[in-house]
Amino acid sequence: MAMRNPDLMRAEAATRGAPRVMRSSTIVGSAVRNLKGDDLGKIQELMIDVATGRIAYAVLAYGGFLGMGDKLFAIPWEALMAKSDERQFVLDLDEETLKTAPGFDRDHYPTTADTNWLSNVYTHYGYTPYWTGTGEPPR
Repeated sequence: MAMRNPDLMRAEAATRGAPRVMRSSTIVGSAVRNLKGDDLGKIQELMIDVATGRIAYAVLAYGGFLGMGDKLFAIPWEALMAKSDERQFVLDLDEETLKTAPGFDRDHYPTTADTNWLSNVYTHYGYTPYWTGTGEPPR
């Protein structure tokens, strides 16, 4: 899978009228769909890299029923595109790619101190980890 350019993805989203700044309370709970319109779940949390001030990843809750039995996935923030007309994000992947992604459960959130795990997450979705440009891993 080729690495995607997050700056280009953001620019494309901006040209479609997506907001540049959003409240976290607007993002959390938003639906996530793929390009075919399949429901991939909802954004459960935003994980912030406190040292850099960046969103390290969004937590996507997938599957389950009424919040029970959901599997949680770390999604690189760059991979999510805001839709301008709805409280919804688009993730350009199929359900099979999501099902094979590194996941976790509500009782075992990963820490960003585990840079190998977070690097694997980014590369699974075809993105370069954001901290590689600075030469420093997230803290």
